[in-house]
Amino acid sequence: MPDWSYQTLFRPLLFKIPARLSRSVTLTAIGKLGRLPAGSFVILTLGHMEPSPLLARDMAGIAVNSPVGLSGGVDPEGIAQKALAQFGFGFIEHGPVTVQPIRSNQSIENSTAAETIRYPTYYENDGIDVVAARIAKPGHHLPQLARVTPMPHALPDDALAELGSMMKKLHTSGAAGFYVDVLQAARSFADSQAILNRLPELVAANNYADKPIYLYVPPDYPNERLIAILSNPKATIWSGVVIGEAVRAGGSFGDKDGGEAICVGREGKALALDKIKLLRSMCDPSLVIKAGGGVHEPQDALDLMKAGADGVMLHSGLVYAGPGLPKRINEAIVYEQLNNFPVPETPSFWKHWGWMCLLGIGMMLGGIFSWIIAATSVLLPYDLAFIGMSLEELHQINHNLLHFMSHDRITLAGTMISIGILYYQLAKHGLREGLNWARTALLTSGFVGFISFFLYLGYGYFDPFHALASAILLPMFFLSMRSNPEQPYRRSVNLCNDRVWQRAMWGQLCFVVLGFALAIGGLTIALVGVTNVFVKTDLAYLYTSFAQLNEMNAKLIPLIAHDRAGFGGALLCDALAILIIALWGIQQGARWLWWTLLLGGAPGFYAGFSVHLSIGYTDFWHLSPAIFALLLYVFGLILLYPYLMKKPPLTSLTYK
Repeated sequence: MPDWSYQTLFRPLLFKIPARLSRSVTLTAIGKLGRLPAGSFVILTLGHMEPSPLLARDMAGIAVNSPVGLSGGVDPEGIAQKALAQFGFGFIEHGPVTVQPIRSNQSIENSTAAETIRYPTYYENDGIDVVAARIAKPGHHLPQLARVTPMPHALPDDALAELGSMMKKLHTSGAAGFYVDVLQAARSFADSQAILNRLPELVAANNYADKPIYLYVPPDYPNERLIAILSNPKATIWSGVVIGEAVRAGGSFGDKDGGEAICVGREGKALALDKIKLLRSMCDPSLVIKAGGGVHEPQDALDLMKAGADGVMLHSGLVYAGPGLPKRINEAIVYEQLNNFPVPETPSFWKHWGWMCLLGIGMMLGGIFSWIIAATSVLLPYDLAFIGMSLEELHQINHNLLHFMSHDRITLAGTMISIGILYYQLAKHGLREGLNWARTALLTSGFVGFISFFLYLGYGYFDPFHALASAILLPMFFLSMRSNPEQPYRRSVNLCNDRVWQRAMWGQLCFVVLGFALAIGGLTIALVGVTNVFVKTDLAYLYTSFAQLNEMNAKLIPLIAHDRAGFGGALLCDALAILIIALWGIQQGARWLWWTLLLGGAPGFYAGFSVHLSIGYTDFWHLSPAIFALLLYVFGLILLYPYLMKKPPLTSLTYK
């Protein structure tokens, strides 16, 4: 469920049911998708969330492909981690983990207005045995870090023994590192100090020092106590500090009357910022800091990293912003990093992108020429030679036949012009900039378009004009697809979950649905063209039957089938370009993209509706798919206008 479906369709429904049930339904659905044979392909296609190579870094000896991690509280039962690992995360946390399972049937409370989740207990988990087995067979390749915590209020000796047994099992299972979470569970500050003072001996005795060990600090933990812990000579054991996400719900830290209920939400950001600044002022610069709370939009992550965090972990932000949040954060980080790199030279027009521009221009010119012919003589001399009839003879056998063939050819011409505009724009603004998604759109759409030429042969009719056009354009296609190194997106990106972004999710949904609808329509028309040729409304308009037309002239059907199959193939080609733009290309401030969608769609819709009205083929059921598509197109453009036409706010950050 990408953001364009989560924000618009799923979130409103999921927030109406109990939070625990909502979490179970969501994770079960995502988990089942991830386990399907084609599940990874679906996630890749709908989300396009792979982190850029520029995000790769080392965190305390662990290589991660993104500084954005998944909090253990998102999927405590590990239902969907195989799928979630493909959402753009660089590492995954498991935890809190205790030696024994801790269950709770109490309700989870979701405060939508405050964007805060209240959990009845901090410690709910499946226990060390289940978690260790889960880490051993994760189904993905991301580094897994385990947050180990003693049983609530355990005595120091017991707590230390529990930590030792858990770390031993997790070390064997393949955990990449450990978060030691004792400050929340300890009965007192003295107990927590006693545990932490003896921890280095435990680590040394069991050879756990080959993996990074982090101190896990609750965001509301008193600063003076944290300073005392990190000032201890034995604090050298820590590779880093994780500033947690959970704030005690019932009272101040250490207030036993507050119980174990915790809140995870926006308030964690301010507390995390305070802790990060403190740590950076007193600790060695090499200390790795991860912040786990309050990241609900890309700007939150940038603020934490500007303050000195090396990485962030997502929890409540995924619930309120949607599963696209890690991708959006990754894009924001890359954009900020690129400010430190020079802008690469624009590649030569003739290197690759210029050939696609020429192909687009060729499609537009071909479409205009086809439109003129279809609106005047309709058929070319070689068409008439094929059927062995004149225009007058065709009109005599059926006065609607030429109108019907004109209708097929004008809709094809409009679609060709639309394709040409899309290709030209994608080449000039996407291929030239090295955008991978633009190249994929052109490659996929172009491949289908050229392959669809063979549909014309389904009924034995060879169109020399189309063959000549394909022969001229095909080399341009190959030249445009040659060596084209991918470049990161250098324009400003979305940072906030504001109303403009939320409205744009509806606009994106409109164009995604439009892309799928046009693809289904194009495939259907192409299949009809090479099989039945006509639908019922076509024959009703012609006042004839398939058999009667075939009896009048056996070559009429192949000629009409050629037009129908050609239009279906062109529509599918057009739809794939629109669909990939809608799925992967929508970026705030991309003005060219709004104009591409507007200008690219207009010729196709105008051609379709104008020719139907002019020839009197106005059957409602025949036109209803086109009307539905037009509504999606218009509403999509309106909803996307503020998002695409206005640049997002700029930031100026420096990262470590």
